[in-house]
Amino acid sequence: MKRHIIVVGGGAAGLMAAGCAAQAGADVLVLEKMARPARKLGITGKGRCNLTNVADLTEFIAHFGRTGKFLHHAFSRFFSGDLIAFFESQGLPLVTERGGRVFPASAKAPDVVRALVHWVKAQGVQVKHSAPVDELVLIDGRVTGVVVQGHRFDCDGVILATGGASYPATGSTGDGYRLAAKAGHAVVPIHPALVPLETAEATKSMAGLTLRNVGVRLLVNGKKRRELFGEMCFTDSGVSGPLILTLSGEAVDALRRGDAVHVSIDLKPALDDNKLDARLRRDFAERGRETMRSLLRGLLPPEMVPVCLEQTAIVPEAMGNQITAAERTRLRHWLKNFRLTVTGHRPFAEAIITAGGVDIREVDPKTMQSRLVQGLYFAGEILDLQADTGGYNLQAAFSTGWLAGTSAARES
Repeated sequence: MKRHIIVVGGGAAGLMAAGCAAQAGADVLVLEKMARPARKLGITGKGRCNLTNVADLTEFIAHFGRTGKFLHHAFSRFFSGDLIAFFESQGLPLVTERGGRVFPASAKAPDVVRALVHWVKAQGVQVKHSAPVDELVLIDGRVTGVVVQGHRFDCDGVILATGGASYPATGSTGDGYRLAAKAGHAVVPIHPALVPLETAEATKSMAGLTLRNVGVRLLVNGKKRRELFGEMCFTDSGVSGPLILTLSGEAVDALRRGDAVHVSIDLKPALDDNKLDARLRRDFAERGRETMRSLLRGLLPPEMVPVCLEQTAIVPEAMGNQITAAERTRLRHWLKNFRLTVTGHRPFAEAIITAGGVDIREVDPKTMQSRLVQGLYFAGEILDLQADTGGYNLQAAFSTGWLAGTSAARES
């Protein structure tokens, strides 16, 4: 007899779970609260959709930090190579870019959504839109159905794949946490992750400026916590970009503890102090009759020159050959250690993912089934799993979806 499976949530994890459950022989219904499925997937990666990463398994798992071990089984069953093959089999060519990031060749996230939805429907999955789930029906420690706007839908298993709380306009409003908690699950307190940071120092004059090939250190209570090299940018309220987003999880955790948090930007990581000092001496000698306002444009983007002059207390109209040794030292230090005080973070509406969620200690990593409620499965961002930016989080959504769907369809 066919098992009847309900998937709550029609995002990346939910659609993958639904299609896999149907392929494994189940009768599957997806309940999606929005008017169309996978809205968040359709805008992810700045509209380009970074699907996965070609890093090997050990490196991949390391990007999840303390929770990475939980994903070992899911990744061993369905990993990046499988995901790439899956989408290409659906007629969606993919390309691998810098840092091992995998994107659709069209650079259009909606193409990913169309391929996924087409595949799900081809498996015979029924997708019901504008159908928010109000509660789970539990009898004797087992889930037997769901309630949608007063109507009960009976089933043999439920997969909760409602996403997190980031980008709430796409439907990710944390509904799954409430359903999981009501079923008896512990929910690790949530907060935004992969999120732009706010700073005490004004950055509006530099908003929109992207810095490439810079080093960024995260300092907590004055001690270096982590250091990365790559790209970042300034916003009206602080800093963002790949480096900042990757560091934001630890920064937000530290802020929540009440720690002092700073980011220190090395604008000249290719030069050590001695080489940078020699470069400054040479510039001041060769361009000694230029003002510092003009001379610094050879070292910095124009938007940063006023900030540098103000913070180093160098007179903008001073000539290069008038700069003292003390001023040169201050400038060199600033170029290697442009420090910003982190005071907060942007809201869930601007966060790429949600940190926190259903406690993974209460979920079987071999099946994604709840250890507390028989027939209840979890997939995707609802779980307390978060990784760096680079395609890792979306792969986790697809892998846990694959495992949850396959497991739910075959439960004895």
